Amino acid sequence: MVDGQHRSSPQAGSLTDVSSRIKRDGINWIAVIAFSIVHTGAIAALFFFNWHAIFTAILLYWVALSLGIGMGYHRLLTHRSYRVAKPVEYFLAICGTLALEGGPVFWVSTHRLHHQFSDREGDPHTPRDGKWWSHITWMLVGNATQCSLEECQRYSPDLMKDPFLVWLSKNNVVPSLVLAALLLIFGGLPFLLWGTFFRITMGLHATWLVNSFTHFWGSRRFDTRDDSRNNWFVALLSFGEGWHNNHHAFPTSARHGLAWYELDMSWMMIWFLKAIRVAKSVRVAPFPSRTAKLES
Repeated sequence: MVDGQHRSSPQAGSLTDVSSRIKRDGINWIAVIAFSIVHTGAIAALFFFNWHAIFTAILLYWVALSLGIGMGYHRLLTHRSYRVAKPVEYFLAICGTLALEGGPVFWVSTHRLHHQFSDREGDPHTPRDGKWWSHITWMLVGNATQCSLEECQRYSPDLMKDPFLVWLSKNNVVPSLVLAALLLIFGGLPFLLWGTFFRITMGLHATWLVNSFTHFWGSRRFDTRDDSRNNWFVALLSFGEGWHNNHHAFPTSARHGLAWYELDMSWMMIWFLKAIRVAKSVRVAPFPSRTAKLES
């Protein structure tokens, strides 16, 4: 059985500590209001059809989800699957904030917590607690999304040592507000609605599908201790994050799509950065056959 043959970055904490802190009742009004606004704006975008605005939204979708979440928050900051110079790391982190999924310290801490307790008690978003819970409800009720920087210190001590990443985590909405202002000034209302609200809504659901669908729908190449699965549909929407069973088997691999037919656009960008010597110390899992199984 496989469960993280390549270890992630340092993790700490016990199940007792996590369970006692996380509450699963009470409305998280900040999340409810924020998600209501972006979803309403996404619906409004449909009444302001504009091809230039749509193409801009597609480009920004790739910037936020592939460069920002996939390459930045996830494979670089969370698992340290590769190494880049600080200016590049900061650029990818800023791109990650454009997805409106919180600052890098919180995002990384939550994901490391997910790996430590994956599909067990303590996992903040396992489908074993309900499919809708894993997709969105876990953020709308309780305090799972309200981890303070001090609490995140336990799971992200490496990020907490970086003043810029700490500042960005405290002010993670600033890049999105600046971008929204620029879209409105130079493109008008259609660019704002498509490039901000519609794009963010689609990006949020693509990421949430990794939390939900890829833990109950898809194929399993590796016999991991969790319910992770490879899902081609989610992989397409998330630029490779949907090859989730591969990822849980090899958490620190920069490549998630291990077979030739498993499209992983974020890995392609990392490979390109490696080819031009921008990315170094790139970790890659073994290339398995379709039916490969690993034994611990």
